[in-house]
Amino acid sequence: MRKISAFVRNTKGAMAAEFALVLPILIIFLLGIMDVGYYAWAINRGEKATQMGARWAVATDMIPSGLATYSFASQGGISQGTVVPISAFPGVTCRNTGCTCNGSCSFGTTANTAAFDAIVSRMQDFKHNIEPANVEVEYSWSGLGYAGDPNGPDVAPIITVRLVNLEHNPLYGILIGSVDLPDFAYSLTAEDGEGTFSH
Repeated sequence: MRKISAFVRNTKGAMAAEFALVLPILIIFLLGIMDVGYYAWAINRGEKATQMGARWAVATDMIPSGLATYSFASQGGISQGTVVPISAFPGVTCRNTGCTCNGSCSFGTTANTAAFDAIVSRMQDFKHNIEPANVEVEYSWSGLGYAGDPNGPDVAPIITVRLVNLEHNPLYGILIGSVDLPDFAYSLTAEDGEGTFSH
């Protein structure tokens, strides 16, 4: 009886047993902290890639090549020196499959694929898993520029670069698999719309 009583009161190894119970929870908690940090880093890289893509888009060749060379004065019938109205330039959205007019456009919307690929390449410098299908570039009316501008495109659109449908693979994705990242968008007003390089 004395031996049983001594065994029941013996506390040797209690700390090891408690540690064994707490250790899995602690490991899951630490791995979770690492994955949340990695997810935040992926969001930051997506935002920076979108910003740099927009910066590249406003300072280099326009993707809708017809917009870059179209004269709203001589070809579109708008008085030289006046602002191009939104009815004449409703906007253009470009994807890896080509450009489409957001209304009725009198200029061509043939895509300059080299300009689109250069934007994607610049964005990949900041987030390597960006594919051309994840990138959209929209040219919207801003009211800037004028018909018959002899120094470049007649319009200086607001250029919005979007990064869409990206997935994030967590470090320890065995538990949850891939996670969708939010869509990113960044807008700037076009500068010269010509060239092949931006800082």
